[in-house]
Parts: sequence; C-alpha cells; structure tokens
Amino acid sequence: MSDTGSGERIERFRAARASVLERISAACRRAGRDPATVTIVAVSKTVPPDAIRDAVAAGLDVLGENRVQEAAAKIPLIAGARWHLVGPLQSNKARRAIELFDVVESVDSVALAERIDRLAREVRPGIRYPILLQVNVDADPAKAGLAPAELEAAALRIAGFETLELRGLMTIGRLVIEPEAARPTFRRLREVSTGLRDAGLPVGPELSMGMTDDFEVAVEEGATMVRVGRALFGERHHPD
Repeated sequence: MSDTGSGERIERFRAARASVLERISAACRRAGRDPATVTIVAVSKTVPPDAIRDAVAAGLDVLGENRVQEAAAKIPLIAGARWHLVGPLQSNKARRAIELFDVVESVDSVALAERIDRLAREVRPGIRYPILLQVNVDADPAKAGLAPAELEAAALRIAGFETLELRGLMTIGRLVIEPEAARPTFRRLREVSTGLRDAGLPVGPELSMGMTDDFEVAVEEGATMVRVGRALFGERHHPD
C-alpha cells in the first residue's frame, strides 16, 4: 500500500468498493438476482493494520485472511469488522482460529469440522459456530476440499455435532485465463448445494466462490460471498 494520508486512502477504498458493488449489481441483473444477497469478503492478506482500518471506515467491514498467524497480529488492532478465515487451516491452529474468526470458510474435512466443534464448545460456549465446507469441485490434486460425492455423508455427520452451524459451501475456481472458463466450477457447486438442500440435508445456502478475476461469473452462478482482494487493495507484496 502507498503512504497516502488516511483520508485519501479511505476515499480510494470507497471508490474501489463502489466499483466492485456496481460489477456485482450488473452480474445480478444479468442473473435476475438481488445484489443485496451478495457479500463482499475483502481479502486483506499482506495489508497492514492501518490500511485495513481505513478500509473498514470505507465500508469494507467483512474481511478475509488466509493465515491464522498473520491474522493474529492484525485482528486485535482493528475494530468494527467481521473476520472470515478463507485459507487452509491446520488442525493445530484450530483453537486460535476460533478465537480470532467469526467464520471459517475453509473446512476441508469432517475430521477438521469435528475438531472445530470440540474446541468451539470451550472457546465460544453457548453459540453455534459457523463454518463452510470447502469443496474440490474439479478434483484438482493441488487443491484441498471434499469431493462433491462426499458432501452428503459429511453434512449428516456435522449435523450431529453440538456446536457447528453449516452455513454452506466454498470452492476455489479454476486457474484460468478467461473468467468464463471458471463458470462450470461455480455452476457445479450451486447445483450440488441445491441438490443437498432439496434432499433435506442441513446445508445452509451460502456459496463462497469467485475472486477478483472471476467474481462476476460466480455471482451469475449464485455466489452469495465473493472473496475479493486485488480489486479493492491493489497488487500487494507477498513476503514469501
């Protein structure tokens, strides 16, 4: 991020947010959807806390982080935001993730869900802790997540857990040059979600899919959450 003043940066974030919202609205018009049904998860990995505070002031109050360790250094410094873990979660960091995040989107196995359920009873007693199941729609060996065929059994297992609330599904789209090429992945996730819910399985309606390069296609295919980073924060330096 550049060293501009806070006021100027807030205005820049407001303009970026407005641009993404307009693109979401246009995609919703094409799909016959209400834009209010789509939430922007502003992915703030590598963005410093002072810039994130300005982003929150500009209306970007749902934030996504990829790594528990990075988030732990930021979240205590930033008020007024809700936080989603959108990157992989190792089981040994599950307790800290529950302490920090309002939602874990990247639950990629029943075993991890069971661990989160057990820890959430201690860390956040008296609430239903929300998760999404990550689905490897394309059977990509480089990606984590449950296969679509595993979801029915997974949903039934999770329904028996005491603490978790399964709000929906998440996927990572194909790495493609043209956004349109990601459409089959997003369409398949929507179809899987609809099929599970039509069968009476306890899977919530949330669909987290689409990022900066393809979120409009994802919205056309039913995304209720889009994980947008570069379109809001610009290109960022990745230390590793």
